[in-house]
Amino acid sequence: MLKNSVVVGALIFTFVFVALGLFVPEKLGEISSYILFTFIGEYFGWFYMLVAFFFVITCLYVAFSKYGKIRLGKDTDRPEFSTFSWIAMLYSCGLAISLFFWGVAEPVLMYLEPPFGEGGTKESAEIAMQYTFFHWGLHSWGTYAIIGLILAYFQYRKNSPPLINHTLQPILGKRSFGPIGKFINILAIFATISGLSTSLGLGVNQMGAGLEYEYGIANNTTNNIILILILTAMFIASASTGIERGIKWLSNINIIIALTIMIAIFLLGPTRNIIEIIVTSTGDYINNFIGMSFHLEPFLNDYSWQASWDFFYWGWAISFGVFVGLFFARISKGRTIKEFIIGAMLVPTIATMIWYATIGGSALYNIVNLGNTELANRILENMNTALFYFLDLFPASPILILMTFISLVIFFVTSADSSVFVLAMYSEESMEPTNKSKIMWGIVIAGVAIALLLTGGLTPLQTLSAVAGLPFSIVIVAMSIYFFKSLREEQAILQSQQEVTKYSEVELKEKSS
Repeated sequence: MLKNSVVVGALIFTFVFVALGLFVPEKLGEISSYILFTFIGEYFGWFYMLVAFFFVITCLYVAFSKYGKIRLGKDTDRPEFSTFSWIAMLYSCGLAISLFFWGVAEPVLMYLEPPFGEGGTKESAEIAMQYTFFHWGLHSWGTYAIIGLILAYFQYRKNSPPLINHTLQPILGKRSFGPIGKFINILAIFATISGLSTSLGLGVNQMGAGLEYEYGIANNTTNNIILILILTAMFIASASTGIERGIKWLSNINIIIALTIMIAIFLLGPTRNIIEIIVTSTGDYINNFIGMSFHLEPFLNDYSWQASWDFFYWGWAISFGVFVGLFFARISKGRTIKEFIIGAMLVPTIATMIWYATIGGSALYNIVNLGNTELANRILENMNTALFYFLDLFPASPILILMTFISLVIFFVTSADSSVFVLAMYSEESMEPTNKSKIMWGIVIAGVAIALLLTGGLTPLQTLSAVAGLPFSIVIVAMSIYFFKSLREEQAILQSQQEVTKYSEVELKEKSS
């Protein structure tokens, strides 16, 4: 009954917003923009900043404290996947096509309009890279990691079902299984559907624009729908083969392709400058980490910049992190807490910083050092084609662009099939959901993406997904409180067991002597 009511409730919730996107997309856009830029921007921006920092500190503390040795599972359990495959799946699920879509665009946009100071200067270029690291570094990955860690801990250590409401049982009591718990589960499914649907729609927009730019294939609605259907068939097929085959092997292949693209740009581009950007931007990021984490504008009435960037990213990471965390938990059985945090937060952060310094840093070098204002204009006019114009600046660009298309497709498929797997797992309350559920959720996501693509409702739904991070952030803080309580209780039990064992050994030695 729980399964059916949650699934039906999530579908109704989703279709209501799809209907708004179909029939009144402008109104939906106005409402979502008002909530994010006015309501959250003015009244809860401080909360988003504190919560995102809290997640980072929590992850670092539990990893490098006495709790870090606790295994996500029985003490005898060992990891199901190799470290390389595990990190490849974490990375593919957590970032997907954002790596390419924002790799060139974000640093340039913030160079032109920085959070403070004058835009279009060498100083604003350094600030742009610093804030790009900030948005895609520890705060985003820490949000994913804390959700995944808590779910994995209760799932494998305490034998709880893979559902968020079960982690709140000590706080909510029986209410965690009643209407409140069901509503939390409904929101989790809605957040996943809306996040993946908007990613599919926006990804198809970029792929369609790129195909027209490079190969002359018309970027029209019909072709975009065909592209959505092809991608949907691919990620449903991949999800149906299970994690051990489709998701794992595609993730491994795609990490290798993405690394090849990055190394090629590093070698063919301004290599020395890229190294300097990595060193300088890393130093700026570390040096200003605390300041950026707590930065607000109390003496200004305009929070539009922070609402568009900081608040949006933290809300999106929390909302999208519900699905990402569930997948992180699913593939992390047997890891220690320390291993999990290093693999799910620290390693992806470092890899992402190197990627953005290479791709985004090269783009800024072309604009600032070489005076290529056309690249900046392309980003302002159409971000969907900016990446391909940027790649055209390099030798062997046709090969780089072809590899990028392949990587975009695989990144989306791996992200989508992990989403479908999680939705099916969540709705069936099973670690190994049936293919019937995976196919059903794949069709739902494709239908939502097509409907919103036809009406221009993708961006408002994406904004609403970021807004959903506000109630979820409260849920995750509550989960964290109980997580710490449970860790302390477990540590006390383990310590008492060790003392009993030690006492028995001493007593045995005394008797034998």
